[in-house]
Amino acid sequence: MSLYMIGDVQGCDEALGRLLEKIAFSPSRDTLYLLGDLVNRGPASLQVLRRLMALGSSAHSLLGNHDLHLLATAHGVRKPHRSDTLDAILGAPDRDTLLDWLRHRPMALHEHGWLMVHAGVLPQWDVADTMTRAHELQSALRSPDWAGFLQHMYGNEPPFWSDALQGADRLRVVVNAFTRLRFCTAQGVMEFETKEGADGAPAGFMPWFDVPGRRTASTPVAFGHWSTLGNVHREGLLPLDTGCVWGGCLTAARLLGATGQVERIDVQCPQTQRPGKGL
Repeated sequence: MSLYMIGDVQGCDEALGRLLEKIAFSPSRDTLYLLGDLVNRGPASLQVLRRLMALGSSAHSLLGNHDLHLLATAHGVRKPHRSDTLDAILGAPDRDTLLDWLRHRPMALHEHGWLMVHAGVLPQWDVADTMTRAHELQSALRSPDWAGFLQHMYGNEPPFWSDALQGADRLRVVVNAFTRLRFCTAQGVMEFETKEGADGAPAGFMPWFDVPGRRTASTPVAFGHWSTLGNVHREGLLPLDTGCVWGGCLTAARLLGATGQVERIDVQCPQTQRPGKGL
């Protein structure tokens, strides 16, 4: 049995298929953990969702910002972006089944010694806090009024976490941390405009994983979302968005026992989009 974590697919189903062939993935034997942004910008988001649904319990997929954008667009909360490639899903005969499956995906996982998120973790959250916040957000997305939740999901305020936050403000901070976070201050104030790599931090900000005293520092963390991050090689930190949709690679990391070590496996992707600000 092998365990794999895979970075942002973003609708690149052909690359995903080649990656699964390269690792000789067997649904009866192996398990996948996909770190969010399953859809959008790539040419085959519909095929990605159908493939992952068909894998059942052998594939565990987190929600990323593009996946939430699909849910919001499908319910008229968000206008389509000019670079979206979601029409095939929105017009599919199994659209409702696909969207219902998607909204029931988790926001974070803590399994096999790894904390898995799409974008980042606020520095004042430990693993237990992180999973509690994830469950709060998952409950909102799985509730009967989940479409109503989407109405209040977007925005940059408040930019930092407080235990006193309630309602829409509380959930918005959680959404932004899990699906948009790259840079924050030492106090956990988030910054959302900068898309450059770690060296491009605005004054007063730093990559979320560099905050001194980060409470998840002793737990290995795997994340996606940051295709411009560049080479970050440090123990206990595993960035896996290697820019497939921008002509980079799609990457899987095979977990090597309980050691915290991984083996990286890549497949090259054809360039299908030009880099941009994105969502």
